[in-house]
Amino acid sequence: MKFDRFAQWLANRSGRPASFVIALMLIIAWGVSGPLFHFNDTWQLVINTSTTIITFLMVFLIQNTQNRDNDELHIKIDELLRTTQRAHKALLDLEDMGPAELHALRKQYQQLGEHDQAAPGNDAPAKDTLD
Repeated sequence: MKFDRFAQWLANRSGRPASFVIALMLIIAWGVSGPLFHFNDTWQLVINTSTTIITFLMVFLIQNTQNRDNDELHIKIDELLRTTQRAHKALLDLEDMGPAELHALRKQYQQLGEHDQAAPGNDAPAKDTLD
């Protein structure tokens, strides 16, 4: 749990405009320092290594926050499906379906959407064919 809190805190901080400005200023300072170091290999290695390390760590941070957001979204949608009378309760377990089952279900919903579009002015809910 400590990592989750830290990752969320760091993600919130790194996504702010001030963080972008700080990163931009560091890159400008690095660029301006080039003549001082005669644009040598060590000078270039500093920016390459720094950006590689930061990128490597940010991948894990972004994945952690993405997983958390995804879980939160699934819980909210599951609750909406659970409390909606006409919702198909089978949709609560989509993550347990295989790719073929998901593809077939998506086709069924596309057909429902096409049926709804084909009936303009029809304010009544479309008859579900998934039952």
